[in-house]
Amino acid sequence: MTSPKIAFIGAGNMARAIIGGLLAQGFAPGEFIASGPHPEKLADLAAQGLQTISDNLAAARQAQVVVLSVKPQLLKAVAQALAPALAHKPLIISVAAGITTESLGRWLGEDQALVRSMPNTPAQLRLGATGAYANTHVSSGQRQLTEQILGAVGKLLWVEEESLINAVTAVSGSGPAYYFLFMEAMMAAGVAQGLNEETARELTLQTALGAAHLALNSQVDVAELRRRVTSPKGTTEAAISVFESQGLRQCVAEAMAACSARAQELSEQLGQ
Repeated sequence: MTSPKIAFIGAGNMARAIIGGLLAQGFAPGEFIASGPHPEKLADLAAQGLQTISDNLAAARQAQVVVLSVKPQLLKAVAQALAPALAHKPLIISVAAGITTESLGRWLGEDQALVRSMPNTPAQLRLGATGAYANTHVSSGQRQLTEQILGAVGKLLWVEEESLINAVTAVSGSGPAYYFLFMEAMMAAGVAQGLNEETARELTLQTALGAAHLALNSQVDVAELRRRVTSPKGTTEAAISVFESQGLRQCVAEAMAACSARAQELSEQLGQ
């Protein structure tokens, strides 16, 4: 399957991000069909040359790949209604947070090839980090197809145990918010020390961007990069010492554990 017909059930931000990434990779607009209840979102996609429709079942019946991109709390109803259109066993990719493949299989019908994914918001800029789990019905070719589709918005990494999707949520799914919080704190501290807001903002954001690029392109790990910036008895060491004494590492560990636990709770609640 080099150019499958891909149906997007739901035409929100994540669906549009994936479609934009695939179009940038050279997919033709005619390879997609998008379905959803909001005419204004469908009109935007239709203007790009995509086929759009308000009937989820009609969209899925045409597709070799079905991407479920509706809100998690709506997915059960949408999936159960969609099941009659899936007798041809397409590859189904879910980008809905918290919904397990067991729940999806119960709602969509048995023996479906299901991929559960956890993308994050930088996917809108094709800089996303997505973790994904495939059930036993997903073939190697369908894995490759998933990599092409979800890889269009950033980096895709597989986990071989579905429970690890909760850890993916804690690291990358919710991770952008952690960095935004740290940026907020840095900007506020810069202003408190006398910088104007725009200068504090630009210095903070460029520093975050530069640090991420340096880490991505370095041959050494982030701990070594930190050590190289931290001269003995220098300014950086003074700051790092405060972070360490205030328990930054433990705080991060506890926050991510809380995130993972909440992800598990939501899976249990939404998967009923």
